[in-house]
Amino acid sequence: MKSISFDTTNAICGALFVATGAFFAFQSFSLDLGTALRMGPGYFPLVLACVLVLLGAIIFIQALRVEGEPVDVFAWRGMLFILPAPVFFGLTVRGLGFAPALFFTAFIACFASRKMNVVSAIILSLLLTIFSVAVFSYGLGLPFERFGPWVRF
Repeated sequence: MKSISFDTTNAICGALFVATGAFFAFQSFSLDLGTALRMGPGYFPLVLACVLVLLGAIIFIQALRVEGEPVDVFAWRGMLFILPAPVFFGLTVRGLGFAPALFFTAFIACFASRKMNVVSAIILSLLLTIFSVAVFSYGLGLPFERFGPWVRF
């Protein structure tokens, strides 16, 4: 008899997607769903939750068809630099302003990679900041302070 082999990483991911989608679908029933022509506040979350359940089921079924690779060690370095970066941005964007907060956020996140050095991180952060200010401030005209009260010139 042939033993069943499956990709545990994709199986866990698919199961988490299905569980998360089911949770949000259940929660959306407490809101008014409405109809397809007159959507209520619960209609769109229900549709998104159903899509998440469907994608999770597809991932889970695919995991049963192929044998996966072993999972590598956990990337602690990425967790230590990627997760605090948006928190830092949220805490400092009003005081520093958009441009400095974005620069430091990108600078912090750059060090999630072992290949990044300080000069490359500064260049990447500066380019990202210039691009973001150009797009969001000048291109889209979003009303936010480029430089906040902590760094007034």
